[in-house]
Amino acid sequence: MYLVYSLLLTLGFLVLLPRFIFDAIRDGKYVAGFRQRMGWLPPVHSNGKRVIWLHCVSVGETQAARPLVESLQQRFPNHLLVVSTITVTGQTLAREAFKNTAAQVIYFPFDWAFTVRRALKQIDPSLVLLMETELWPNFIRRCGRQRIPVAVVNGRISERSFRRYRYIKPFITRVLSSVDSAIMQSEADANRIRMLGLHKEKAFVSGSLKFDTGTLPLTPGLTKELAEQFGSTDRPILIAASTHAPEERILLEAFRLLRQTSASAPRLLIAPRHPERFNEVATLMKSSGYSWTRRTNPVEHENHDLILLDTIGELPAAYPLATIVFVGGSISQNGGHNILEPAAIGASIVTGPHTNNFRAIVDSFVEGKAIVQLPPLSESDAPGELATVFSALLDNQLKRESLGKAAKELVRTNQGATEKTVLRLLPLLGDSNDTKPLNLSNPDPRVHSA
Repeated sequence: MYLVYSLLLTLGFLVLLPRFIFDAIRDGKYVAGFRQRMGWLPPVHSNGKRVIWLHCVSVGETQAARPLVESLQQRFPNHLLVVSTITVTGQTLAREAFKNTAAQVIYFPFDWAFTVRRALKQIDPSLVLLMETELWPNFIRRCGRQRIPVAVVNGRISERSFRRYRYIKPFITRVLSSVDSAIMQSEADANRIRMLGLHKEKAFVSGSLKFDTGTLPLTPGLTKELAEQFGSTDRPILIAASTHAPEERILLEAFRLLRQTSASAPRLLIAPRHPERFNEVATLMKSSGYSWTRRTNPVEHENHDLILLDTIGELPAAYPLATIVFVGGSISQNGGHNILEPAAIGASIVTGPHTNNFRAIVDSFVEGKAIVQLPPLSESDAPGELATVFSALLDNQLKRESLGKAAKELVRTNQGATEKTVLRLLPLLGDSNDTKPLNLSNPDPRVHSA
């Protein structure tokens, strides 16, 4: 099965190679770190220290890993941390977020046996952590053969992914046989990975690390800088976070309808999910007829109607400026994106109906009256419904405050996944004389086998 997988991986790479080359010429995508992706990584100068390799995929996983990285640094001060990503945007954010904590930030190797062997030889990790169920078969298999412990952290298997994995369950079961621990976000996630073949005693539930991002320090300096650049004003700001096509077009039409009826003259800030779409969204803003600007423009200090946040990693610092936050990927049927960062600061949040990526979290927020979720809508009906919801919230400060307070409280009461995760990682690090003491006499009873 591994041979078939490797052949299919190679075939897929060759088929997609023209697209890779086109994207490389147009956007520089995939070119960055190509040598590292082939396994030619800079060696870690450990000086005898043990190395923890934490793999994230892109921006979302990198943001979620921040409290875990902070805790690992505090608990294991004499270990070195290497962080890897796959996407360019994830790499950019990781280099900034972990510049003071990671010994290296690298690109994850292509999952061929020879590239994986080369990469592991250079990094020589004592423990590998895979964020959110990044199951790379050759990588995990090689770790197993070299007796390198592998743990899935903040694990999540969506219903869609579970259905796909079941078609190749015998192969996935073999892959999971080399996973030493899977620390999953929910009971449903833990049950799915167990049904795919992971031994029951290896599956645990921690909750989502993303709840703990609310414990990270805010960046008031950056928030102030954004406010000053975009023009500090009493006009309300609507933030559309992590948007996909055609959500920007829908939001701009909703904004037009809102401006026709709202006396508050709101402003709209759009932060597209993917940087390669920044110019596309800029074109939409330019053709809207409203005044607009972008973050990467020189400082203007003007109160433009539309703002394009065309940077990476600054969205959390913009949330305190928001009157309302719309979380994207939820009208465009991309499964929705992280609602917890705006929730942690008590934002009034609106999302679309398609939130499969965060179903359990969104359901808990809906039940707790901490979010407004739109019903299923056609693209033609979505602008009008959004405008109606925005208008109702803008006119009702008490409702906004109630949503924000409930959201912030839900985040607070669900925090603690980081501590539970670290507790479960201790046995995988083996005997270590550089681990700070941890009180195991009364471990958190909520950390349990699935």
